Amino acid sequence: MAEAATTTTTNTKKRLILILLALVPVLLGGAAAWYFLADNSPSGEAANQEMASPSGKAEPAYYVILPHPFIFNVTGDTQQRLVQVKVQLMVRGDDNDTLARQHIPLVESTLLQSFGAASVEQLRSPSGRLELRQQALQSVQSALVKVSGSPVVEQVLFTGFVMQ
Repeated sequence: MAEAATTTTTNTKKRLILILLALVPVLLGGAAAWYFLADNSPSGEAANQEMASPSGKAEPAYYVILPHPFIFNVTGDTQQRLVQVKVQLMVRGDDNDTLARQHIPLVESTLLQSFGAASVEQLRSPSGRLELRQQALQSVQSALVKVSGSPVVEQVLFTGFVMQ
């Protein structure tokens, strides 16, 4: 009887050790997944706070569709190219939506000036188009700051792009 009791205790200890050995990799995997998947970047938090309204909630995004596509010529190596770009503006909140719609002629004029300065080489590459979008955004924001006191537009989006 004493032998049966010690055998049972050693079997229980062995089972407990095997269970613990099986749990350790599971717990380590869960901790690793939490560490790598958690968004702890300060830039993400700063961006969320930057777009927050005074009440602390993030403003909803609105998209202002510019009524006409931009059609312009760019000079290339041997010939001129015709480019058509459809643009939408992303703004945050009702106030910025109203301001952007109110100043569409100013936005269109500013964008046309930015697009007119582009080259064929810039428009051919995806990185060049991204650079053009950033330049257009900066131009629009500076023009709107002069008129309304705030940048109003968060992003300039190309929703259609054709170059012949």
